[in-house]
Amino acid sequence: MLYWLTALSDGGDVFNLFRYITFRAGGAFLTALFFGFFFGPRLINVLRRSQGKGQPIRSDGPEGHLSKAGTPTMGGLLIVGALTTATLFWARWDNPYVWLVLFVTLSFGAIGFADDYAKVSKQNTAGVSARMRLLLGFLIALVASLWASWSHPEDMQFALAFPIFKDVLLHLGVFFVPFAMFVIVGAANAVNLTDGLDGLAIMPVMIASAALGVIAYFVGNTTFTDYLGLHYVPGTGEIVIFVAGLMGGGLGFLWYNAPPAAVFMGDTGSLALGGALGAIAVATKHEIVLGIVGGLFVVEALSVIIQVLYFKRTGKRVFLMAPIHHHYEKKGWAEPTIVIRFWIISLILAIVGLATLKLR
Repeated sequence: MLYWLTALSDGGDVFNLFRYITFRAGGAFLTALFFGFFFGPRLINVLRRSQGKGQPIRSDGPEGHLSKAGTPTMGGLLIVGALTTATLFWARWDNPYVWLVLFVTLSFGAIGFADDYAKVSKQNTAGVSARMRLLLGFLIALVASLWASWSHPEDMQFALAFPIFKDVLLHLGVFFVPFAMFVIVGAANAVNLTDGLDGLAIMPVMIASAALGVIAYFVGNTTFTDYLGLHYVPGTGEIVIFVAGLMGGGLGFLWYNAPPAAVFMGDTGSLALGGALGAIAVATKHEIVLGIVGGLFVVEALSVIIQVLYFKRTGKRVFLMAPIHHHYEKKGWAEPTIVIRFWIISLILAIVGLATLKLR
């Protein structure tokens, strides 16, 4: 919205700053951060009063989690509210990718909110059925995949780009749509599975989104696409504003989610943020790179798949408990140790993912 202040500029005054993505990204970050710090305590108090017993704790989970009983959930409202406010204030409203990413974020956030509400109101861990969540998720992803494809330049519509092999563009036709749907829904659910310890999910999400934000800025700027040999996708640079809002809101949330957590993000936050990562990857034509920068989420999801399939086949377990962060809890690792080590792994994977931009 504030971008339109550039109409008041004569080219050499303060209003001219609003033309620059970097300036507006800084504004979005600070806006979201302020939102998180200002509304955080108020939201937590509201959630605590309205939820009573807080998020239900799984009886078959790690023993240490029983002490978290009574902690309110739905803290993802703080992140989603912060990034949405910041994006609407600082991003250009005529950019289709901004609305695309916001649509996916808010839609998946709504699914998560319904799930969290069902859990809290019924005081059990069932929530909305997995089948219904997947159905709604795939419908949202279908709209987003078509939206992204129609917004891309004609030569890249319904095509898959590859890291390293940058001259390769595989035209999948209609088959690109289910692929993109899988990326978005897979990312949403992978982040959801990762959200099991205080502070575990939010920092890797911020790290992965920062990497995707760099990619969005690069592929939306011909100077960088020419130098790095990337496919140019005009307009994606504006996604940086959304990413900056996510990081500001994420830090504001982490302030209250740091161990011991005063609030959980819940499915409201994890589904929304995971969907956002998938949508950004599809918009920037870097779906494969998402699998690298978000590799921690991939491992978490795979640990659950492996555990379920192996147990059905043999009646035995590969891990002491899935997702894999619970496996290390069962082995006796302290929760902060798991969280910080997983953060380090996320940072390493993000650097590796960004390194693929230069490899030829």
